[in-house]
Amino acid sequence: MLNPCVAHRGASGLAPENTMAAFRKAMSFPFVQWIELDVQLSKDGIPVVIHDDALRRTARTSGRVNDYTAEELGCMDAGSWFDKSFAGEGIPTLEQVLDATIGRCRLNIELKTYGGRYPGMERKVVELLYRKGLQHDSVITSFDREALRQVRALTQEVRTGLIIDALPWTLTEELKRMGASFLSIGYSRVSETLLKDMNQANIEVMAWTVNDEPMMKRLARLGGSLMICTNYPDRFQNVLQAGA
Repeated sequence: MLNPCVAHRGASGLAPENTMAAFRKAMSFPFVQWIELDVQLSKDGIPVVIHDDALRRTARTSGRVNDYTAEELGCMDAGSWFDKSFAGEGIPTLEQVLDATIGRCRLNIELKTYGGRYPGMERKVVELLYRKGLQHDSVITSFDREALRQVRALTQEVRTGLIIDALPWTLTEELKRMGASFLSIGYSRVSETLLKDMNQANIEVMAWTVNDEPMMKRLARLGGSLMICTNYPDRFQNVLQAGA
């Protein structure tokens, strides 16, 4: 199996999602080439790494991400909900994650926005990638097509990708119109036909979120270029060692 492995929210089946602990755990697996993470804006306009806009589930705190500064978010406990051994894991900034992963893992940065919820987020993320020299080593993805259009208007160098869990017949043409070269799609939608079409259009495909080992094997048989996104890099390792 030659497929690239993407650690979803870090190794989020083994450590609390979107924390430095999850990213460190992901990087402990040498075959993990990519880490997927989620970005929102703090009250003071800093890109921070967290999936939900509400803080209750992972930080056990009332309110929403943009009610707090990045410093305040970093001091929250976003680890205890997963296991007490992760107590004190804060909500990191995107810059902290970039600094920790540079030269080791590439990042799939999902913008958690819709309808202009975080004005200026696209520019802040793009500028940060340029400042770190990572404009060629990351991809910005989103369900929000307008956010992707804004990224493309800002730069032609940073790759963009649409996240979708559907197969509209216009998908290839839509990606081309958006200038997107990446497709993040629910794994149940992946087929040989889809991969062939995307390959012909020079669009890279990532299947999410694949946590079942037999499904990893089945998807791998469709083609070695398919990126497999999982919460459990250890299960991906089991498939590798089995020689699938």
